[in-house]
Amino acid sequence: MFSAVTLPPFPEVAKYPDSFIYHDWQWSKLTRIIKQTIGQAYYSPILYHNAGEMYRTEAIPHHNVAIARVCPMDQYGYFNLGPQNSETLTKMEAADTLIVEVCKQMPVCPGGAEESVHISLVDYIVEASDDTGPADVPGAQPSEQDTKISGHIMKHLRDGCCIQLGIGGIPNAVGKHIADSDLKNLGGHTEMFVDAYVDMIKSGRINGSAKTIDRGKVAYTFAIGSKRTYEFMHHHPGLASYNVDYTNDPRVISRLDNFVSINNAVQVDLFSQVNAESNGFHQISGNGGMWDFVLGAQWSRGGKSFICLTSTYTDKLGNLQSRIVPSFAPGSITTIPRQMVDYIVTEYGAVQLKGKPTWQRAEMMINLAHPEFREDLINAADSMSIWRRSNKKGNNV
Repeated sequence: MFSAVTLPPFPEVAKYPDSFIYHDWQWSKLTRIIKQTIGQAYYSPILYHNAGEMYRTEAIPHHNVAIARVCPMDQYGYFNLGPQNSETLTKMEAADTLIVEVCKQMPVCPGGAEESVHISLVDYIVEASDDTGPADVPGAQPSEQDTKISGHIMKHLRDGCCIQLGIGGIPNAVGKHIADSDLKNLGGHTEMFVDAYVDMIKSGRINGSAKTIDRGKVAYTFAIGSKRTYEFMHHHPGLASYNVDYTNDPRVISRLDNFVSINNAVQVDLFSQVNAESNGFHQISGNGGMWDFVLGAQWSRGGKSFICLTSTYTDKLGNLQSRIVPSFAPGSITTIPRQMVDYIVTEYGAVQLKGKPTWQRAEMMINLAHPEFREDLINAADSMSIWRRSNKKGNNV
């Protein structure tokens, strides 16, 4: 079984590990539960913009069956894919047997491209119960640290920017900040359409008038959000559902001037390597489209990439731990290599690392760390030969 972000309800096939091996391209909380309780769940590392191509070239093993939720068939014989475009049509075309589950509560999401499947491709239809619809996943409420991080990002935004957001407290804080700002003529182009976009569009801050492609539209490939967001998306003329080959291709992203990519990380080390997906050998999320948007934003004329994280977290024993670390624990994944990093942001500020030498990166990362951990990080940097002796401890913020 191959999935791309597992959402409720719990997948039945995962309950039969002797018959199915469960693969997920982007781990969710539910995927982690499957791994912990059943064990037969594995992460599939991919560049998300290549997903459709991997089905077409059979880099992914041939699928006997594809199944997906769809909207009720229209008068032309098409089933709209709702808020889950991604690589769905490609895997439908590649499968021997196609099953669609028709859900009356799914929002009809205009395209774009590859947002619908014709009945001529369908082998079986399952009628879902009348109350079945997309999972209601409200966005996380921003913490005080999330709001501070958002404030640092806001200083770098200007009229006409094109915004990409992920999911979580930080993107929601950015969306609220933008909605309450005086920024004008912003655009949207994103992998994931989330609740924050509803606030930005309703406030009039995002209208797409300055976009160089898909003018007047927010392009996206899938949505995860609250019921409010799905209701907003239904037949919305300002949104365009596209296949992931389009939304996440860095070459497409680069065509959008002043592109701003905002993504989350788990840890950043003193070399500025970014781990956005694992805790040691334990998979937390995945690469997703982060690589695509980090690169595409920096190829964009006037573009910027922001990788955000709170400086600390509290572990299971109640101890405060730093997310800025000397080096990653064994098994931890480098999602974004140091040479691809543009801006790193914590509640203590935003720094641009592009072109900086190792000692300067270390110094700037230490300045983004919680003050309680800075002395230890200085000592670690010194032992790693990336701390210049001329840098006095008093220079550290």
